[in-house]
Amino acid sequence: MSEALYTLATAHQHSEDIKKSRFLAHAAPVQTSEQALAFVRQVSDLAATHNCWAYRIGQDYRFNDDGEPGGTAGRPILQAIEGQSIDRAVVVVTRWYGGIKLGAGGLVRAYGGTAAECLRLAERVPIVAMARLGLRCDFAELALLKARLRELEAEVTREDFDADGVELDIRLPESRVDEAQARITDISRGRHNARRLD
Repeated sequence: MSEALYTLATAHQHSEDIKKSRFLAHAAPVQTSEQALAFVRQVSDLAATHNCWAYRIGQDYRFNDDGEPGGTAGRPILQAIEGQSIDRAVVVVTRWYGGIKLGAGGLVRAYGGTAAECLRLAERVPIVAMARLGLRCDFAELALLKARLRELEAEVTREDFDADGVELDIRLPESRVDEAQARITDISRGRHNARRLD
């Protein structure tokens, strides 16, 4: 089984002073790369020396060193995201230069460390893989079926009535699909089965 992934419950920030430079990390949950880039634009301080960032959304990821030496800022921020099993998140670390050069290793530790601490302190929520099922049922079975599916954390996303019954689309955690299909078959006494919609 793959490692559980988390995203952030809300935006969070954390600052550190390292050798007279100030580092401020902003982290936020995002669903799309457009949202991630909009967040980068929103929290970047144009008066700061650098606004370095990274995001990961599934297999989609990007990072930017914003003028710092290559590989010393954006990649360490991305590694902080990945190292804490976080997905669907963006982190921007803004630096105000304080007059003391940190060197490549110092920059990696400063950017990666500030990002990691911000993420460590942020409230997280698990990412639950969801599935969609479609099914048909008789009017007489509808109330019982909906009640039994709610017990499996399923939500009805579409309900269409016709003369012969009801067509339903439901969304539920992937881990509950087999159990839901068994309940549907049981309640309908084998007359109806759920089909995958995704």
